[in-house]
Amino acid sequence: MNTRSFIAIAVTITLLTACTNNQDKKQDMKQAEFITATQLQAVITQLKDSLGEADAFRIERGVQQVAALWREQDGNADVFAQFCKSSFVADTAALFKLFSTLERNFEVIGGYFHKMDVELKMPLQLEGPDITPVDMMFGSYDASAHLTDDLYGNKIAFLTALNFPFFSLEEKTERGAKWSRREWAYARMGDRFISRVPAAIQQDISQTLTEADAYISDYNIFMGNLRNEAGEQLFPEGMKLITHWGLRDELKSNYADPERGLEKQRMIYRVMQRIIDQSIPREVINSGSHTWNPVTNELFIDGDIVTGTPEDTHRYEVFLKNFHAMRQLDAYSPHYPTQLARAFDGTMEVPQKDVEALFVGLLSSPQVKEVAAFIASRLGRELEPFDIWYNGFKGGEGIPEEQLTALTSRKYPDAKALEKDLPNILVKLGWKPERAKEITSLITVDASRGAGHAWGAAMRNDVARLRTRIGENGMDYKGYNIAVHEFGHNVEQTITMNDVDYYMLNGVPNTSFTEAVAFLFQKRDLELLGLKDSNPGEEHWLALSSFWSAYEIMGVSLVDIRVWEWLYAHPDATAAELKEAVIAIAKEVWNSYYAGLLGGKDEMLLGIYSHMIDNPLYLPNYPMGHLIDFQIEQQVKGKNLAKEIDRMCRQGSIIPQLWMQHAVGSPISIDPLLSATAEALAALKQ
Repeated sequence: MNTRSFIAIAVTITLLTACTNNQDKKQDMKQAEFITATQLQAVITQLKDSLGEADAFRIERGVQQVAALWREQDGNADVFAQFCKSSFVADTAALFKLFSTLERNFEVIGGYFHKMDVELKMPLQLEGPDITPVDMMFGSYDASAHLTDDLYGNKIAFLTALNFPFFSLEEKTERGAKWSRREWAYARMGDRFISRVPAAIQQDISQTLTEADAYISDYNIFMGNLRNEAGEQLFPEGMKLITHWGLRDELKSNYADPERGLEKQRMIYRVMQRIIDQSIPREVINSGSHTWNPVTNELFIDGDIVTGTPEDTHRYEVFLKNFHAMRQLDAYSPHYPTQLARAFDGTMEVPQKDVEALFVGLLSSPQVKEVAAFIASRLGRELEPFDIWYNGFKGGEGIPEEQLTALTSRKYPDAKALEKDLPNILVKLGWKPERAKEITSLITVDASRGAGHAWGAAMRNDVARLRTRIGENGMDYKGYNIAVHEFGHNVEQTITMNDVDYYMLNGVPNTSFTEAVAFLFQKRDLELLGLKDSNPGEEHWLALSSFWSAYEIMGVSLVDIRVWEWLYAHPDATAAELKEAVIAIAKEVWNSYYAGLLGGKDEMLLGIYSHMIDNPLYLPNYPMGHLIDFQIEQQVKGKNLAKEIDRMCRQGSIIPQLWMQHAVGSPISIDPLLSATAEALAALKQ
């Protein structure tokens, strides 16, 4: 079966599934009202009369939760009543025993389903032969899709929901500071069954997101095939860069090239614009068959101009499929009825309005104009839009990337070499040798198709996976820099899975925190290579670097948020309309916070980030991660980094603001970064 036939069949199946899902959804919503308010109250009253007011809160909350999830196929009202009366656990010791049993078994189930997912996705995510339609079918398959249905069917889900109340973010914020570790673990158990999503929808979401990930993972530009208007080749043969990460990092590296760096940056910038507006020819995506002038958009074969086929709307078709896939969850999520609510209140556990206030506060700060002027003075020219990625915040001369690549490629010729060196990296960061071996024994390294990622385990004593790009000639510096970042994720994942007191509290509060730990590692990449020179005013340079990185990604994140708001306001939009909306929103945000400093009125550059396409509403975690990282960096100053990371990570997944209070003594804030930036500017201008 060829790829085109496979895609046609897959689209047909998806459409049929969507029709079935819509019918199921309407029926399921009717069934959601199966237990009446009168029947519900009767059960609550009987339990209270039997057990007393001491358990009143748990009785009311638990019975209400079960009633909201109960369907006709689960039994009639008498079955519901009997289940609640016989399954509610009032005794403290018996409740802990129930919790321990549920926790142990959920770890077993989640852990082994995760291992299956890892294995099935390997052909899609790791270096190897071309992806086949069969690989995509298995990689898109979610073996656990029916698990939730099964747990409702055998009443385990109801047993959990009945005995472990769900607390809203507001309630966790009000009460959480006084909770014990066990009470926090109980609260996380209460988060487990708050919706009842049919298996068909879960499977559809898995397939859609896997396809989006595969689209982005294979979106490479062959840089040696680019030509300027004089027909010159600016980039070396064999340089293949993934969008957006590889393009962005190559653009950053060219600040160190005084001869043709600016010309290269302008060429990459034009490639990015072509990707956003979809005028990029399909012939140059993940292919070296043509040469291409991204400025004129002319294609060549053997010097002759040929006609190309624009990608048109494919990028936005993938985005739109993600929206429709995730929107299916809305009807089954009474506590978080939109993807925006799930992303912020549910997953990040910081209200959207608070997140946006932080972003707008920094983007509107007077420090922005001052830092931009400082950059322009260092570059000796007016800033251009791509200077949003300026990375020259360092004293003295930087080390040429070619020299760094020569070192990293010798040191890490393959994935095994990197894996062998992981304990040494941790020792350099402050871990004792035995502890370093203990952590890294649970981390493995794989050569990735994509830019790289970290994939933690889902049960104790299973391995976390570090995926990074390693070329034929070994790991280049860009790949090494990304690998150090991903290793930071792996270390956090391993500590918070294996060293947190309750499995239900494994992990960190949200992905911003794991990004923060990864940033801590990434900033020390040269130090780990033994190249950390004494840098006058290093603390000030780091503050400016953190500020400018936050400034860049906060605007991108606002675009992501506003696009999702637009999609909810226009749920029937076409891919072409979505493309227009993304570009319009990107221009609006740019004009509000960037145009006055970086030029390019109506610039669409903020729409380039691949996360928008393959990871719905993930982007806001990055700027939050920068803020958290900066506050943690201040906390660990003068202390042993390893001990501090261990201490902080062992808190596990309590809510973010409480985690920060325990970790650094204050909530997430832009103020420390703004103050440090002002101090840095004053010091470095002298």
